[in-house]
Amino acid sequence: MSNKEEFIVEDSNQLNRTMTFFPALSTVMGTVIGGGVFFKTASVTQSTGSASLTLLSWFLGGVISICAGLTAAELSAAIPETGGMVRYIERAYGKLWSFLLGWALIIIYFPANVAALSIVFGTQFKNLFGLSNSVVVPIAILVGASIMLINFLGARASGIFQSITLVCKLIPLALIVIFGLLRQGDVSVSLFPVTAGAQTSGFFPALGAGLLATMFAYDGWIHVGNISGELKNPERDLPRSIAGGLFCVMVIYLLVNFVYLKSLPIESLAGNENAAMDVSKQIFGDFGGKIVTIGILISVYGAINGYTMTGMRIPYTMGLDKQLPYSNQLAKLNRNKVPFIAGLFELAVAVVMMLLGGFDILTDMLVFVIWIFYTLVFCAVIKLRKKEPDLPRPYKVPLYPFIPIISIIGGVFILSMTLINQLSLVITGLGLTALGIPFYLYANRKKTRK
Repeated sequence: MSNKEEFIVEDSNQLNRTMTFFPALSTVMGTVIGGGVFFKTASVTQSTGSASLTLLSWFLGGVISICAGLTAAELSAAIPETGGMVRYIERAYGKLWSFLLGWALIIIYFPANVAALSIVFGTQFKNLFGLSNSVVVPIAILVGASIMLINFLGARASGIFQSITLVCKLIPLALIVIFGLLRQGDVSVSLFPVTAGAQTSGFFPALGAGLLATMFAYDGWIHVGNISGELKNPERDLPRSIAGGLFCVMVIYLLVNFVYLKSLPIESLAGNENAAMDVSKQIFGDFGGKIVTIGILISVYGAINGYTMTGMRIPYTMGLDKQLPYSNQLAKLNRNKVPFIAGLFELAVAVVMMLLGGFDILTDMLVFVIWIFYTLVFCAVIKLRKKEPDLPRPYKVPLYPFIPIISIIGGVFILSMTLINQLSLVITGLGLTALGIPFYLYANRKKTRK
């Protein structure tokens, strides 16, 4: 193929840079604020056993996430390429590690999140209208398909939709916070001294378990890097959207959970998946339960959009690099410059997961696997500072190297606690990720033959 032909093919596969700062900020906040703000209070309070340690867990989770975001944003601005974290890992550690990350993202992480959130939507929709359990999966499939169709209209359309759902989902949260803070609380919340509940196995194990639960609720922020190739000004807008979005999320989480804790005793919150609805009933009366359910539906719908929009860019990027079977098809764009075949593939995997179940265990597995790669990204900032000192860095992480080191320590802590407490999930997650190695070797052998 001539150089001219190569240029034409490459140009036809280029994504349009149409997205601005607020849609990127909305993608960070909209992807992070999903079902976690409503459902994770149950597991955090059950793990910590006290209001003070619960709020400390949410605060530390936010601090670690902000440090992680500020650290990773250096690579996002220096390497503003579609594919995000896959590109950073490849630059620092080589193609095998980037392939394994991409494999884990497209086979389990993104479709599992879409599937789990779609089932949550179906379940809440069923509860709102008093329908039977048989409608949950069909509704979930319709939700996943409808969001995919919205994304097929282009990055601008999906970005605007993300912005709208973000604003909508913040309304019920704002109502809970404002009226919850103004209302005389039924429970006295003591912030100091910070102690673990009597039923826990000790302060640090309780803190570790609570922090692990909050980190799942904070997850999703780094994937805005996947759409950096469609941002008008990625060098400026990526760092601002990641750090600013995560700070806003942390404040929202702290305020919402403070209202939960002052409205119901810790015993009523621990393990109670309907805690948000119960708190809303305390604040607004019986009608409040429906308000919260509608808020959950909007919140989850927006979160699914965030995972769908960013997730389809991974198989697209790997298709461009000829790393997967049927790479030429995965790299195709529709007339709106959207990788539609890659999106259909991700939706198909998510639908299979909806039908088979087991979404929570898949997601828990990936918490460990994804944090391996998150920690590698933090280390890559330091590594590339030494390896490529002349790499243009429009944004540099502040207080270097302290913030990257905090991020690394946080990552190691999360990995260690998961390894200690959930060994079977660790082994299974690593095994599924390692299944990608034969595909990597096959793709390399095929390239060598050419």
